[in-house]
Amino acid sequence: MANKLDKIQQQALQRYLKFEKEHQAENYAAATEEKMMTRSSIINHHDNLAIERIINKSDLFPIAHLQAGLDVSKAVCRISIRGRSGQLEGYGTGFLVGPNLLLTNNHVLETAEAAMYAVAEFNYEDDVHFKPRDIISFRLDPELLFITDEALDFTLVAMEPYNANAVPLATFGYLPLLPKPGKILEGEYVTIIQHPKGGPKAITIRENEVKFISSDYVHYVSDTEPGSSGSPVFNDQWMVVSLHHAGVPDPTDPNKWIANEGIRISSIIQHLSDKRSSLETEQARKMLDYLLSVVMPGSTKAPMEVGVLASDWYAEATGYNKEFLGKEFIVPLPQLDNEMKKDVAATSEGKETLDYTHFSVAMSKSRRLAFFTAVNIDGDQLVDVKRKNDRWYFDPRIDKAYQLGNDFYKSNDIDRGHLVRRRDPNWGIDAVKANEHTFHFTNSSPQHKNFNQKVWLDLEDYLLDNARDHDMKVSIFTGPVFRDTDRNYRDAQIPNQFWKVAVMVKDGTELSATAYLQTQENMIDGDLEFVYGQFETYQVPITKIEELTGLDFGELRKADPLAKGQAARVKRAGDISI
Repeated sequence: MANKLDKIQQQALQRYLKFEKEHQAENYAAATEEKMMTRSSIINHHDNLAIERIINKSDLFPIAHLQAGLDVSKAVCRISIRGRSGQLEGYGTGFLVGPNLLLTNNHVLETAEAAMYAVAEFNYEDDVHFKPRDIISFRLDPELLFITDEALDFTLVAMEPYNANAVPLATFGYLPLLPKPGKILEGEYVTIIQHPKGGPKAITIRENEVKFISSDYVHYVSDTEPGSSGSPVFNDQWMVVSLHHAGVPDPTDPNKWIANEGIRISSIIQHLSDKRSSLETEQARKMLDYLLSVVMPGSTKAPMEVGVLASDWYAEATGYNKEFLGKEFIVPLPQLDNEMKKDVAATSEGKETLDYTHFSVAMSKSRRLAFFTAVNIDGDQLVDVKRKNDRWYFDPRIDKAYQLGNDFYKSNDIDRGHLVRRRDPNWGIDAVKANEHTFHFTNSSPQHKNFNQKVWLDLEDYLLDNARDHDMKVSIFTGPVFRDTDRNYRDAQIPNQFWKVAVMVKDGTELSATAYLQTQENMIDGDLEFVYGQFETYQVPITKIEELTGLDFGELRKADPLAKGQAARVKRAGDISI
């Protein structure tokens, strides 16, 4: 083991010196404009300080950063390496990367036999009073799944779902591996959670500058010790950017270190993808598929289950309430024109809308998507319902043939975009039920992930945040614009534009209704690849939405401050007025 580790360290040193020479020769700029654009694209848009940290080297963090670090640390464990007779041979670090899946170094667990006798120990750490927590140990299950690679120095191994005391491994969560580029730039800092020298869990936080990034490796200046091999290396957003595996020795003094080296997550994921077909059992392939469905290049979509809710889930759902804003401010559903009425997917009772908890949906049979959705939002009673899974449902009240299901969304960058946002109807005593109701295919529409998770989300955030911050009641109508020229894909069409109409009572005396139009028209090329920078948001007259969709909003158009005039481009959420 010692000779192998020496070899790994010398190889790391040679790579480090090579990269250093190349960067000096190129007068390398750590953060080009293109790289910075990629980096910023995966930062949570609520993290207002992130770009300041990257560009101006600010040390300011939201206080929640510390809690987020504690949360991810639960998935990190000490690995006790034992021989066949149970004798202790050494320590390493590992971390959970999926349900029942552990990632560490090849030089920590070289063979399935070594994994068979090893033990993963969670909670090996001190509490705030410097007292040790109770260690919770789990056995590994290499017979179920074991993938290792000496060149990339990683091992992925299955674990038992429950330990001898019936404690579920799921208690400790897992760290998703996202191979999308832009998780770290040279000149940024990384954080490492580890078990140095096999001791209690420790952290080196931020004073660890990334020096070089290559196709397979990341080099960073950091404090680690023997036993830290197999540790997760995080960026400032607590995303895993590499698997720590070796120190880089000082070429002039073998007792000193000049840097550390980690294996890039994208390289590990690519190797796992290549190995998938060689796995012998269906169960092992399913475990790896779950991991890869979260992390396949170009996709950050979570694995999804498809289900059907029982009829009693719909029995008491009253849907959208037209008197929600007050009996003196009645806001009825928009009316379908005659052609749309012929195309509407009616229930067995003949209803043109599907009623859910606090919202309703009118479906097009030909497009298998909603003509519109309508939701009531009570900002004073909003409940924060956590998103626990990604299970979507067919609505049994209409034919499944009229609902665009999950096959359309597989293996591409198209999201199941909520039309009624998941959080919008989650208020009052039925909040949990409302949350579940939003996960119907009737409430989804194809949206490119960069549109759904950025531009569309910004508008949704703005509307919901205003309702919550001002304890307002708001009714919102949402839908796609259907055109014959919409892109055909997998026997369906992807809408180019989406709209919203937000209605509230202004100053307690009159209705105010504002309409917004957002486009993803130039979002994709022929292969569904994202084209950056083509998203636009406009505040438009309600009459424009009527013209584009064929819907009739009736008297509501009189409450529109843009009843006269042209579309107004919205550059940021703060420009929107409701």
